[in-house]
Amino acid sequence: MTITGAGYVGLVTGACLAERGHEVVCFDIDSEKIEQLQRGEPPIYEPGLKELIEKNIKAGRLHFTTNCKEAYRQRDVIVLAVGTPEKEDGSPNLSYLKKAVDDMACHITQNCVVVTKSTVPPGTNEKISYWIHSKKSPALNVEVVSCPEFLREGSAIYDTFHGDRIVIGAASKEAGDLIQEMYKDFHVPVVRTDIRSAEMIKYASNAFLAAKISFINEIAAICERVGADVEEVAAGMGLDKRIGPQFLKAGIGYGGSCFPKDTKALHHIAEKVSCRFEILEAVMNVNDSQSEVLMNKARTHMGSLRNKKAALLGLAFKPGTDDIRESQAIKLAKALIHEGANVHVYDPVAMENAEKELGNSVVYSGSMGEALLDAEAAFIATDWEEITEFPLSNYKLLMKKPIIFDGRNCLQMEKIQKNDLTYLPIGRRGCISPII
Repeated sequence: MTITGAGYVGLVTGACLAERGHEVVCFDIDSEKIEQLQRGEPPIYEPGLKELIEKNIKAGRLHFTTNCKEAYRQRDVIVLAVGTPEKEDGSPNLSYLKKAVDDMACHITQNCVVVTKSTVPPGTNEKISYWIHSKKSPALNVEVVSCPEFLREGSAIYDTFHGDRIVIGAASKEAGDLIQEMYKDFHVPVVRTDIRSAEMIKYASNAFLAAKISFINEIAAICERVGADVEEVAAGMGLDKRIGPQFLKAGIGYGGSCFPKDTKALHHIAEKVSCRFEILEAVMNVNDSQSEVLMNKARTHMGSLRNKKAALLGLAFKPGTDDIRESQAIKLAKALIHEGANVHVYDPVAMENAEKELGNSVVYSGSMGEALLDAEAAFIATDWEEITEFPLSNYKLLMKKPIIFDGRNCLQMEKIQKNDLTYLPIGRRGCISPII
């Protein structure tokens, strides 16, 4: 099989399919990326991915190329994993996908099934089928199947092998059967649907999870005003099997490449068919303003932040990745800069990507300790284990004023109290040190 697009989804999918014994070629037009991958060096950070790529290159099951003829000659399955970035109106940009499909259709040499893993609006796979048939040889039979991905950055390999479901949307039973057979060694439940339902499942799933996050952030705001603890509220809610504990973590909001893009795309889809999606509008509005919650706490407790050193801990949108797309940490950095603070940032893996976004407007620290040295405030924006396990006594030793604004509610209150720190989380009762 061939994976078209050696980005995040394409690389993880290709490496995992190779691990299960398939012969996989990953194709991309970015020659620098392909050369890097041929050396066994993925251009993204994802736990376990480098080892999986190296193992399957050595076994002869995983190959990388920029050559269309090599990529599409004698392929049984072609997986489309091309990016669909959002346009200004929130709709996905399908131009990269169309270009990839046109190139692919001109080079296929046998009957095959094309699998769309790119996140696309309902009806797109029918367009893909039309694009293919307008370019391919009339003698070839090509079926199109929708098989959306549900990977979490930071645990994508685990999710591939231990997912909740594999969704296969197909108009042809034979094409759907072939893709189900392709995944037989993954031992993940398979859901068979029509193509448009498969396309919608991806958007509906991400929108619902985003709604849970915004919901608990609204509950957190109420908890602060009535003296409740949102962590305890979420724990009590999550024990209800109808609700579940996942995505009930209050904080500064969601980010990344999926939730922001997919919620906007679904909102655009709804508008296009004259349906007002009021719940989704509220979800997006809550998230857009959530990073301001921490800034408001800082203004309340510190007054002006001008010329004060602020340590920003974490830049990736979540732990386990170097992805800063739509990261609330980046939004927080820009807000602190706007307030006139001297911002010193630290992240275990996302510093290089952050520098592309923030430039020289912040100071990049080589360690947490360096970022915290003589700081007058610490802002936790990503709950990396290195950050959550950092000795609390060091805040007092290193900082000029040990004030912690926890945007991920990731520190333990009992330990905070023992170390006599000023600690201000979200939706929980904080601690004010008498020293401050």
